[in-house]
Amino acid sequence: MGWTGYGRLWKTVAKSNRTGRGACRILRRKGEQTSMESDAPRADVLAARHAFFGRRATPSGLVPPAILKSWQRCAERGFDSHHGPLIEPEPMERLKEHRERNERLLRASRPELAALRREARDSGAIAILTDAAGVVLDAAGDAGFAGKAAGVALRPGVAWSEAATGTNAIGAALLERRSIEVRGAEHYFEPHRILTCAATPIFDPYGALLGAIDLSGPAAAPPAHALELTRLAVDQIERRMFEESLADAEVIRLHADPALLGTAQEGLLAFRGSRLVAANRHALRLLGIDWYALGARSFRDLFDGAPQRFDQVSRLRSREGVELHARLRPSPKPVGGVTLDAPPKPAPAATLEPARPEEGPAFDAVTRADLARAARLVDGDVPVLIRGETGAGKEVFARAVHALSRRADRAFVAVNCAALPETLIEAELFGYEEGAFTGARRAGSKGLLREADGGVLLLDEIGDMPLGLQARLLRALQERAVTPLGGTRPHPIDVRLVSATHQDLAAMVADGRFRADLYYRIAQYAFELPAFRQLPDRRAALAALWATLPTGGRRLAPETVERMAAFAWPGNHREIVGAMRAMIALSEPGETVGPDLLPPAARDAGSVAAPASAPAEGGLDAARQAAIDAALAAAGGNVAEAARRLGVSRSTLYRRGLARRR
Repeated sequence: MGWTGYGRLWKTVAKSNRTGRGACRILRRKGEQTSMESDAPRADVLAARHAFFGRRATPSGLVPPAILKSWQRCAERGFDSHHGPLIEPEPMERLKEHRERNERLLRASRPELAALRREARDSGAIAILTDAAGVVLDAAGDAGFAGKAAGVALRPGVAWSEAATGTNAIGAALLERRSIEVRGAEHYFEPHRILTCAATPIFDPYGALLGAIDLSGPAAAPPAHALELTRLAVDQIERRMFEESLADAEVIRLHADPALLGTAQEGLLAFRGSRLVAANRHALRLLGIDWYALGARSFRDLFDGAPQRFDQVSRLRSREGVELHARLRPSPKPVGGVTLDAPPKPAPAATLEPARPEEGPAFDAVTRADLARAARLVDGDVPVLIRGETGAGKEVFARAVHALSRRADRAFVAVNCAALPETLIEAELFGYEEGAFTGARRAGSKGLLREADGGVLLLDEIGDMPLGLQARLLRALQERAVTPLGGTRPHPIDVRLVSATHQDLAAMVADGRFRADLYYRIAQYAFELPAFRQLPDRRAALAALWATLPTGGRRLAPETVERMAAFAWPGNHREIVGAMRAMIALSEPGETVGPDLLPPAARDAGSVAAPASAPAEGGLDAARQAAIDAALAAAGGNVAEAARRLGVSRSTLYRRGLARRR
């Protein structure tokens, strides 16, 4: 939408304001703190700086609370406010990688950036797009001010997160997850006082943080209505991404004012079947819900009744009693007569051939909502625990969380605690100095914890970590520092922690096999990944997995799908993908793959199938034993073959349950 379009939208919004207030004020979103947006007298900010930086006092009431909290965090990091941060732009090759990784965001933002740049040139400012880590992907506007901004590193390739450049609008908007303006001396570093910046974060339809739009100008003459302009731009970007991502879903457009239906101010809700799978922030605010509702709420959970027709505006009443105007866009390809007011019917046993593979892991809507939730927890430095059987996708889930988090461009280090020999795990985790033990490398080793510094650390199969080593890990996590073997000096680390296990850690704590203090440290929020046999729609899961593979036009025959859906698959998704790869290798391009190419156990699915109605009783231990029993039965009692099917070593199979059966 061009800048003229923004003007028309502002007029529409202003006209719809029944109390006569201006467009800028009505655009301020309900529930957001606006004190940071008001013009604080310069004397107040200077007095606050004198109190905070000169007398080490807390200047309550002189600057907005969010600014003060940001100053306090920067001071805790040891930043010297009198000097600018020592940062350099990323090399061009690295910046190119950032842009390629965020190509979808750049494409969706292009029209709004063009409009903002014209406004920026007219007002002596620059418009900026960043990724979720605050790295500037693009910046343009007034050439004169752009030169001054470059002098304080406000240019492509520089990370404007709070941790890198102190208090600033981009970093604050990403951290606070809302629109924020930082004016002149409110910036932490003295050289940044030449700037007044306004930024709004960008979210995808599933609640994942993608980046931010910023409008920065000179502190002496800031661009007019900068915060509202960034909000309008982000509304358009998020709306465009919503339309592209949910073309196959049923979409409800709603607003309290019918004049705003069809504009970037409308609320958007996407449903597949009767389940809410995506939304924008306007819809969440209108209904009084948050991103956690995705995958967990149905249409009837949110509304009384249902829209009567697709081709006209209907009235909807939310469960909270809010009257809304709504228009429903039906799915272009409804399956089996699915509607919003009825649960979806099972898909017919048809040949599986998706149009094209989706990016990312093959998770259902509920798990995708969990992914967005886990990313927010990781961003908030809350340790996350992922529980699930072997092959259920724990590491895939963890990597997706990293990709959705603010640390997506930082290191992701996965440590398999079950695969490391007990004699080496301490050295691998914490590193070692030269000569620390016989066979140590001459230059020593940083260790995996330090390799993850600044990024995300996955401790996979943490239940297999030796009890004696758990105390040292706990100390490193609490102190956020690592002392290598043979060393005396601790090295600070900044990691976000994700742990994963197939075991029942709470039961292990009760048995004395896992430290309670470590458990409560790593399991502050837990997610459970379902086994394949527990999925409500196993055919859809098979289709999603098949879509991720290079099939060469091959198709799965309906009978093959039925056999695969009926089989327990004790190795879960890992075993299924292995079987699919084998069927691809054994067939010809374009062939319809029959059940004769399935592994023997899956061909005779009836003998080993597990009930699909509910998880196995007794938690993960019982599920693990059931998987071992099923694998042994399918392998005719051959332990090596059963271990191969489960994706574990023979010794691991003995250690995790087989020994107890004999």
